[in-house]
Amino acid sequence: MHRPAKLLRWFAFLLPLWSASAAWSADWDEALAREIDRIDRETPGELGVHVKRLKDGATFSHGGERFWYLGSTVKVPIAIAVLKRVDEGQLKLSDRVTLQAGDRIEAGPLVWQKVGSAYTVDALLPRMLRDSDNTGANMLMRTAGEARVNELAKAAMGPSKVERITTLAQVRYDVYAEIHPRARTLSNDQLVRIASAPMGPQRVEAVRRALNLKTADLQARTMDEAYERYYARKLNSATLDGYGALLEKLVRGQLLSPAGTRRMFEDMKLGIFTNYRLQAGLPRDVPFIHKTGTQHRTACHAGVIDPEDGGADAIVAVTCAADVDEQHEAGRIFERVGEAITRTLLAERTARR
Repeated sequence: MHRPAKLLRWFAFLLPLWSASAAWSADWDEALAREIDRIDRETPGELGVHVKRLKDGATFSHGGERFWYLGSTVKVPIAIAVLKRVDEGQLKLSDRVTLQAGDRIEAGPLVWQKVGSAYTVDALLPRMLRDSDNTGANMLMRTAGEARVNELAKAAMGPSKVERITTLAQVRYDVYAEIHPRARTLSNDQLVRIASAPMGPQRVEAVRRALNLKTADLQARTMDEAYERYYARKLNSATLDGYGALLEKLVRGQLLSPAGTRRMFEDMKLGIFTNYRLQAGLPRDVPFIHKTGTQHRTACHAGVIDPEDGGADAIVAVTCAADVDEQHEAGRIFERVGEAITRTLLAERTARR
């Protein structure tokens, strides 16, 4: 006699939860759009965000179709190209790569090692992805082959959604060449010395002195001007929608063998909570693979929430900002984007806890 009444009470209790779950599932993109619009209004510079829930293909894009400078997030396709060579039997993780003079560039400890030092591919991958060592990235780009890296990037992102990826040393040459074309003749040692000068007038002066130029010879008078011209060329740039497609293919196992995919996850910090940028806004217990990118007045953070099991419950998140302080301002902006994803797309998971 009392059983139907109890069932009705349970149904009445569960119905709001089911309704809330359905609402979160159906309306997360609209809620996220409101939050991202607010973040964009309240913060300096320009903001781009791409989010895709892989289980149903639902996608949110805020500036995701325009090109953004990727910075060190280009290291992900470099690593995939290297591991693809391993999958194809053309390379072994135990193979050693010798440091060449042309590899040396600032950011990371490898720049200070002697030319001729050798490192295994196995050791270079985490140096590039976890530590973001630029010299290590140049070594692995040379190992994979620049043409192969670009071929893979275009196939994974879409031919019209990514521009040419270069070495990190080439980035420096191209930027300084905006100050004067003769910068392309600088040695890597000179590039490293120039990079020791603070960004701004002192960096321009370091380039001028290295080239023995008169001030009147300079074709860009500020680093802002040099970088603005460089960014306009769209080298090392992609749309966020395109980069998101690369990450989607990675977690779905469409780019590498299971072993190669697992290696990417490990080197992209799966299981490590960095409390940085996007991840600072996500719950600590949410699995997340990711890579950051930072350069003058630009920053990116790209990753995948719950990347395992073939991406069954994965959420791809890619965000970039331009014309901002690439460290402090960008860090807080991306943290707020992570918080917005948590409140909207991850709301149902949080409610279950």
